[in-house]
Amino acid sequence: MLNFSPASERNKAIILNTLRTYLEQHQNVLEIGSGSGQHAMYIAPHFKQLHWLPSELAENVEALVSNLSVAKINNVSEPCVLDVTQHDWNLKISPDLVFTANTLHIMPEAAVRHFFHGVGRVITQGGRVCIYGPFKYAGEYTSDSNAEFDLWLKARDPLSGIRDFDVIVRWADEAGLILEKDIPMPANNQMLVCKKI
Repeated sequence: MLNFSPASERNKAIILNTLRTYLEQHQNVLEIGSGSGQHAMYIAPHFKQLHWLPSELAENVEALVSNLSVAKINNVSEPCVLDVTQHDWNLKISPDLVFTANTLHIMPEAAVRHFFHGVGRVITQGGRVCIYGPFKYAGEYTSDSNAEFDLWLKARDPLSGIRDFDVIVRWADEAGLILEKDIPMPANNQMLVCKKI
């Protein structure tokens, strides 16, 4: 079983409220980097029309399956293995909404670019991608705590780190995903919402 994340417990309600309008408009949700499954378990039951597909790297899927099996939520599918750097994502659904939380800063930069190109390939026309996490703006951190967090990330893994908003928007645009909203969130995080054109 994957350990439950205190951060996910803190942010799950505000994420649900922020995404409510989008979740009401869509049906097939692909969550990338589901971790312990806390967001799927909390958010999906509020929207009965949703089909929520969690995903994780191969080494984390077994524990995620174990967590979700305890919850037994009807509209959450068994998780799939997903490595964003692979070209074939081999999904069982055609997602019209992709959600990810606190993943881009722990991926290598090259994987982040693969993430956007992969989402651009699999998401339906008019679909949205919603990305929660910290970002830099014009190379500047939004808080001292985010600057400290970035140092911690790089010490742990030099290829990780808080990503620059302008670079993220450019890569999204290259994948046919146009920024709709940049929503400030608690604890110096943002919710970026992009739409497939």
